[in-house]
Amino acid sequence: MLTICSLFLACCAQDPNTTAVPFDSERWDLQANSSRRAEHMGRPALFLDGGAAVLDEQQFEDGIIEFAINFQPQRGFSGVAWRIQEGGNYEDFYLRPHQSGNPDACQYTPVFNGLSGWQLYHGEGYSKALTHAFDRWMQVRLVVAGSRAEVFIDDMSKPALVIPELKHEPRAGGIALRASSFAPAWFADFRYRKMEEPEMVSPPSDAMPTPPGTVMSWSISPALNEKDLLGVKDLADASLPAGEWEDLACDKTGLANLAKVQGINAGKDSAFARVLISAETDLIKEMEFGYSDRARVYLNGQLLYSGSKVYQSRDYRYLGSIGFFDALYLPLIAGDNELLVLVSENFGGWGLQARFVDPAGIGWR
Repeated sequence: MLTICSLFLACCAQDPNTTAVPFDSERWDLQANSSRRAEHMGRPALFLDGGAAVLDEQQFEDGIIEFAINFQPQRGFSGVAWRIQEGGNYEDFYLRPHQSGNPDACQYTPVFNGLSGWQLYHGEGYSKALTHAFDRWMQVRLVVAGSRAEVFIDDMSKPALVIPELKHEPRAGGIALRASSFAPAWFADFRYRKMEEPEMVSPPSDAMPTPPGTVMSWSISPALNEKDLLGVKDLADASLPAGEWEDLACDKTGLANLAKVQGINAGKDSAFARVLISAETDLIKEMEFGYSDRARVYLNGQLLYSGSKVYQSRDYRYLGSIGFFDALYLPLIAGDNELLVLVSENFGGWGLQARFVDPAGIGWR
């Protein structure tokens, strides 16, 4: 009788376009705090703790990636990264063992300049409720086609997660399996197939219309240290960061991911986002907005708002997910008004979004 592993290898052998890469192959670069190759639950497997197994394949753009995974129910994040580019830019999918059965049991997020964006990208198309198995292997299949992807878990007839819009431009890159340092995982039976037009089970989704009044682009400053602006209520008393500002277009929802412009480090964890608002007369306008992780809002140089949505800052369940959860009433003067938002990041997503409830009588650029 054939074992599951031998059946897997036999199937690969019958499909010359599929490449199976055993974990004892020199094609893997193990970049983990701890790793080992061993038999686990009846299969030759790779144990990863705090790091990644990076495949030497650098030309995967579209196609199928498959592997089996096994982990314990403690808090962790284990999965696969693909289309990896230099500078910490890639697409990322991972499972959360500790959230089994919950709406965020799995997660897709893009990573820009080394910054994961799970606080920015959540809900439909990004996260989904799954029930994980801890007493057996789970089979994972990722199908990637252009700007879309589907993830199958065990049931290969129905996607567990449909990703209608990958956030990076389609571009061939690397593949890696990864596991967090506080919750290791086992991987087995890895294979991949490069394809130009892999078949998708789900139809393309219709794009949601952008609400009227949404700010769709910002000018982003070079990064700076948030501490340099602490206590500053009037920007006339401070120096804005030197260097060129970069225009950043928002996605269809009005979300501006500041990590697309630059990464952060211990000394530079913040940046200004700027938009000019022109008003026909003196008036007050309601602006709904959201941010991650902290924000200080200045209008014409004067501080109007300071807030924090850092992960677990309000209680141990608080995620800090972005949304239009706050509102400001801007006292605009006739003519041009400069709106500056200092956005600071810890981890999980560096973002900003804003929309005017009633845009009559104003414009912005």
